[in-house]
Amino acid sequence: MNLPNHIFSGNWKEGHVQGIAVDTQRGFVYYSFTTILLKTDLQGNPLASVKNIIGHLGCIAFDKEANRVYGSLELKHDIIGRGIMERTGIELAEEDAFYLVSFDLSKLDRMEMDAEKDGIMQAVYVRDVVRDYSEKDDLTGLPGRYGCGGMDGVSIGPIFGADADSPRKLFLAEGIKKELDRSDNDHQVLLQYDLSIFDTYGQPLTQLQPHHNGPESCEERYFFYTGNTNWGIQNLEYDPYTRYWFTAVYPGAKPEFENFRMFAIDGAIPAKKAPLEGRPGETGLLLTSAKIGEGQKDGRIYGSHLKWGSTGIASLGNGEFYISHHGMIKEQALHFSNLKLYYFDPEHPEWFRKKYEVL
Repeated sequence: MNLPNHIFSGNWKEGHVQGIAVDTQRGFVYYSFTTILLKTDLQGNPLASVKNIIGHLGCIAFDKEANRVYGSLELKHDIIGRGIMERTGIELAEEDAFYLVSFDLSKLDRMEMDAEKDGIMQAVYVRDVVRDYSEKDDLTGLPGRYGCGGMDGVSIGPIFGADADSPRKLFLAEGIKKELDRSDNDHQVLLQYDLSIFDTYGQPLTQLQPHHNGPESCEERYFFYTGNTNWGIQNLEYDPYTRYWFTAVYPGAKPEFENFRMFAIDGAIPAKKAPLEGRPGETGLLLTSAKIGEGQKDGRIYGSHLKWGSTGIASLGNGEFYISHHGMIKEQALHFSNLKLYYFDPEHPEWFRKKYEVL
């Protein structure tokens, strides 16, 4: 398919774009605009949408085999949740709740479908994040285990170190907050689930009366050493072409780190049980950084300072990517995304080059 170099989402009032997913076979683009899911064609024409998503719909991932879009949904009362409630005028239930959600794309056929009433969205309760968000850290006694402030990044791919064509799993990234006065929060935390959880536990979500239907815990928990970042992995994207998992973040501010905007996990290397830096006496399944470019001065952490990616990155499977360039018309409080076509270039300092110059 001859893909356009540039796709404009249109302007939307529901919040800034949180993630994107692209179905190249059918010619569709999906956007999470915080409280709506939007479907357009490759020319940016709106085709369908899901409204009444009261919480924070974050990163999304397209599953071509199941024809679903998966995403992370937070119903919480911190600064992010309060902002959504103020903007929508809808109060959340008193508890903080976290869900993996699945949208059945075979039913997504018109604008302004209702997330609760139209049978389009199924939700699975994520106890791992609820516990890490609400409990104190076992090691330090500080709020939020590992510095967890929620969750965001979602992607689908094989287990780390497994054959490229092995069964796929669903991976979810916890949202590690930017906190400079603690040293136990320098890892990204990824949770692994089987895709069958939606068939086993998925049910419609009444967001003012959140259900608790979900597994007791994830299949595996992984750690990826990057240094502390601001709200953790915003967008997680598995690329079958390189077997890298690209992780786009809002950069941290600890002076001992390079504070990159993007990192990459080498998916061909198995996770290894090892001591966790900044957490004396604790071990975990540690993931390996893809050694792209020069990396941090001590050679331990490799990353990119690419400005874009935290609001959406979609692998097209052939070395090409759509990357979201978000923006806002402040006078009208409207948000938009320009998707631009890039190709991966490991020799480039930012790892990605625009395939064509876009005016």
